[in-house]
Amino acid sequence: MKINQIKSGMSGINVTGKITEIGEKRLVSTRFGDAFVAKAVLEDETGKIPLNLWRDQINMVKIGDVIKIENGFSKEFRGQTELNVGSKGKITVISEDK
Repeated sequence: MKINQIKSGMSGINVTGKITEIGEKRLVSTRFGDAFVAKAVLEDETGKIPLNLWRDQINMVKIGDVIKIENGFSKEFRGQTELNVGSKGKITVISEDK
């Protein structure tokens, strides 16, 4: 799947892209308790999408890394479609920026 094909409300998303931005991590309250989240931007040749990195995911990737997301899901937040990788999903770093 390509980034420009991702629409809000999708699940089972498998996509590969490059991390071009990572914001500051911040503490938020979720229904599962407090958790750290950082907003990254995942980009491929078709476009870009905000990617929410939760807890341990934040330290898994850095700017310039090419990653593969398996079984991700998307939802709309403040009018924008965002990509998430939940407990059933997986992030794999394919290549690191040197």
